[in-house]
Amino acid sequence: MNLRSKHLEAASLLILLIKVFCVNTLTCHLTEYQIGSRCCSFCPPGNRVKTDCTVFRNTSCLPCEKDTFMNLPTGRTMCFSCTTCGPDSGLKINTSCTATTDSLCEPLEGFYCVNSTRNNCAAAKKHTQCKPGQFIKHRGTALTDSECSDCSDGTFSDGTRTSCQAHTQCESPILQLKRPGTTSTDAECENTSLNVTVGIIAAVVLVFFVLSAIALVCWKRKTRHSGKKEIPQRETQLEEKL
Repeated sequence: MNLRSKHLEAASLLILLIKVFCVNTLTCHLTEYQIGSRCCSFCPPGNRVKTDCTVFRNTSCLPCEKDTFMNLPTGRTMCFSCTTCGPDSGLKINTSCTATTDSLCEPLEGFYCVNSTRNNCAAAKKHTQCKPGQFIKHRGTALTDSECSDCSDGTFSDGTRTSCQAHTQCESPILQLKRPGTTSTDAECENTSLNVTVGIIAAVVLVFFVLSAIALVCWKRKTRHSGKKEIPQRETQLEEKL
């Protein structure tokens, strides 16, 4: 009896070792995934696993929901979330997400990519804005930042130009310098002939008003004297009638 018990224990141990060995050496096909001691078929791209396979049925799959994708055959129960190309990140959609492909992003206008993988931009940054007194040496692209450079003496730029402009020269006989130029502003000239013309017009107007005033005073005096002469003549005519 003891011998039989020992044989049963040995047999049980052998069966256990065989099961463990079989599980550890279980190798699934490239189109399958392992669940315990079973190999289940992958769900195709664009799908996820609903329920794993059993001895009696194959793997059950479901299509990926909106804004999710699965780009490879899978044994996962959840699809991947689509990448968001948000304007807050300086990105916009280049290629929309589908059930089998993720979204592809690209920089917004005025931004450049600082983190890219293949055809996708993961992060973008705004192009550097050149300051007044600088010019745009190289315009920024979707992959590179803008490059600025300082204006030299005698030139200026407001920061939006691709080159610095020379200061206006006030060298004409009728022009004189009103305000010198800087690296960010142009020189300002003043038209001296205009000032002379304005002065002449002002003088003529002044003379006209003076002469008008004099003429008015003279006319009033003349009117006053004429009134005094008419009064004695009327009195003489009345006396003759009487």
